[in-house]
Amino acid sequence: MKAALDSAGFRTTLHRFTHDGTTGYNLVADWPGGDPEHILFAGAHLDSVEAGPGINDNGSGSAALLATALEVSRSGLRPDRHLRFAWWGAEELGMVGSSAYLKDLSAAERKRIDLYVNVDMAGTKSIRQWLVVEDDTAANEAFESYFAARNLPTFSIGIGGSDHVSFGDAGIPVGGFATGIDDCTHAACDRVDNVDPETETTSTNALLSAVWKLAAHH
Repeated sequence: MKAALDSAGFRTTLHRFTHDGTTGYNLVADWPGGDPEHILFAGAHLDSVEAGPGINDNGSGSAALLATALEVSRSGLRPDRHLRFAWWGAEELGMVGSSAYLKDLSAAERKRIDLYVNVDMAGTKSIRQWLVVEDDTAANEAFESYFAARNLPTFSIGIGGSDHVSFGDAGIPVGGFATGIDDCTHAACDRVDNVDPETETTSTNALLSAVWKLAAHH
């Protein structure tokens, strides 16, 4: 993944952290350009639980995020806001990677982040509705309008349950969505065949649409 982002023109860094004596890493990728005082940050956790491979939770969200980042490169996007992407470690242990990253930023660096958008599970087979984070108004509207235009059901959720909690706790506005848990969440059956391709495609396109819209102004 790092190699793909590097070859696509991103500036990537591995942010190292430790938890209970174990070393973990976050992969952070910056797209050159945009106003560095106004950052649009999008992220997804890359880890899974020991009980299963975690392809929907959260390989699906990580894949949607990677597809979005690579499309930024392919299209030569020149956003007003600076774009940053991250794949977090140790989310399943309590948002450890993302909270460690924010802890290592100065107050001035945190203040430069206008908005953080999270995707945690993007391909749930038994989806009934997209769960849209209701915090930042512009982010909420970007996702809600995408799904509404396609007559897809949504349900508003608060800040909780994934890495956007770390950003919210740091006083940073957040947004994002999830496709919700299924019978294989945190289980051995969370394999590739546990992801619905159509749902994954819709989720990826929703993230693409929102990033384009939210990056366009500050």
